[in-house]
Amino acid sequence: MNITRENIDDLNAVLRVKIEKTDYEDKVENVLKDYRKKANIKGFRPGMVPIGLIKKMYGRAAQIDEINKVVTENIKKYLSEEKIDILGDPLPIADEQEKIDFDTREEFTFSFELGLAPVIDLKLSKKNKVIQYEIIIDEKMKSDYLDNYTHRYGELRKADLTEEKDVIKGKIEAIDNNGNVIPEGTSVEDTSLGIDIIKDKKIKKQFIGKNPNDTIDFDLKKAYPNDTEIAGILHKQKEEVAELEGNYRFTINEISRFHPAELGKDLFDKIYGEGVVNSEEEFMKKIEDEIALNLKRESDFKLMTDIKNLAIEKTDFQLPEEFLKKWLLKVNEKPNREQIEKEFDSFRKDLKWQLIRNKVARNNEVKISEEELLKEAENITRYQFQQYGLFYATEEQINNYAKETLKREDDGKRIADKIIEEKVFILMKELVKLENKSVTIEEFNKLFE
Repeated sequence: MNITRENIDDLNAVLRVKIEKTDYEDKVENVLKDYRKKANIKGFRPGMVPIGLIKKMYGRAAQIDEINKVVTENIKKYLSEEKIDILGDPLPIADEQEKIDFDTREEFTFSFELGLAPVIDLKLSKKNKVIQYEIIIDEKMKSDYLDNYTHRYGELRKADLTEEKDVIKGKIEAIDNNGNVIPEGTSVEDTSLGIDIIKDKKIKKQFIGKNPNDTIDFDLKKAYPNDTEIAGILHKQKEEVAELEGNYRFTINEISRFHPAELGKDLFDKIYGEGVVNSEEEFMKKIEDEIALNLKRESDFKLMTDIKNLAIEKTDFQLPEEFLKKWLLKVNEKPNREQIEKEFDSFRKDLKWQLIRNKVARNNEVKISEEELLKEAENITRYQFQQYGLFYATEEQINNYAKETLKREDDGKRIADKIIEEKVFILMKELVKLENKSVTIEEFNKLFE
């Protein structure tokens, strides 16, 4: 086995791998012996198929497969030992590979393109100013947060007389211009509709102040111009109601009215668990803490984005772009040169940040412990549970769910990347000058426009 490298320029190289028969011969023989043990061929007992027949049937495929494995393993070893940082994967040079004849030759040379990682000199200093925004908590935020909880834990109750925001259940049936029910027309015995979302004001007024057993004749299409809403009322597919027109009669069977949950111990216990919050004052303090935490996440995201963009702007380096485009064409499931060209600016920016981030992590010997992985997985789990209103999940439940998450390779990698990103973020905050600025949520949101 002989591997040589030819540098084309600072960002591109060609790797040539020369492989001899002794590099793969034993491996191929072992594979064929294993095939022989397992082969089930008519006329031969298991394990007694002549090795010559096995070689004739599987020899060439086994040879190619083992050569590929040997080449891949030795390239990986070579890059590691020579401390060569590459982008993407080595790409076989197709024109040269096509000339290889496995039937007549025993020695082979394979050539690969390499995209070399650039040298990175991070140029951030205290001369670079970045604004750290503090979002002011206002009364509207607290009110909206409170409304969210009271609506999330509210309930529908029966009512005797319809009001604008009620939901009514009953029977709907098509009628003709004289008000007679069309026997062959659309009819649904048990459906429901929301008075609040009726678009036509005159029709909406018809539905208000009604009792159970009252009927209302109305133009369904005029009341609900959205086909999706009509399909839901008539229990049909959206496509089936596209051409629908005419009047319908709705007979009310039941009136339901939504009642937000009342502030009190029952609500506090449902949200946080029994006995955690015992007064309205404590509840509002909890709400403020939750708002502050969410706003800090948004503020930190903005700060991290600004530092990331500044680092990319101030750290000037080139990438082997043509190589990367070829590599993207190869690894994508549906290669499309036009799409890759369209999205390459975004890819380039993300890759540059990834290289800068990894450089900072290496220079500062950033590491992740098993305890940190589990803690972060638990934090993510706890946040997800809270999003679904499960504030009182036990620590054991959170711990078990987090451990299962880490067993999934993609999720584990995503969590590890998040921890590295946060550690690099802390390090890079120390490199620049931070300037604090208080803003309203409206002012903060405009920063993203």
